[in-house]
Amino acid sequence: MKLGIIIIFHNNEEIIDKDFFISHLNEAKNIEFCFVNNASFDKTYQFLKEIKEDCSCVSLVDIKKYTTESIAIKAGARFLFNEFDLNHIGYVGANSQNKEQFNLIEMLKAISANKDFILDYDIKMIESQKIKKSIMNRIFSVIEYLKVLKTNKQLSVV
Repeated sequence: MKLGIIIIFHNNEEIIDKDFFISHLNEAKNIEFCFVNNASFDKTYQFLKEIKEDCSCVSLVDIKKYTTESIAIKAGARFLFNEFDLNHIGYVGANSQNKEQFNLIEMLKAISANKDFILDYDIKMIESQKIKKSIMNRIFSVIEYLKVLKTNKQLSVV
């Protein structure tokens, strides 16, 4: 079962380690990443394009005019759902990337190492809902899921 992960970027060139991304993302199994560039005016978009060129599991959505995080997430989710027909889509929001304690490299490691736990947890969350929600309403925060897994001592990395 494949997992889709949306990562929102806005002027984040300083946290993008292209070599790490390329080597690590190429090792990710059954995960489709969608990088959403939310109208960056630094080199973020160029860096993301270079990563996409070398990673088959990466898609790129470029938003020309800055928008809210929720709209950027929806743009990435629509793309992933239409291209890959995924039922499990999570996101890492732009606000998380601006926090000092946030480390994108560690986040990517945690996602890859805990993909099965994340999927299992999402399935449990979907099954616990009495009303079937649309795919857009089922998009989850990867950070929140990783916090739950860490609390339950199921987390492999972070």
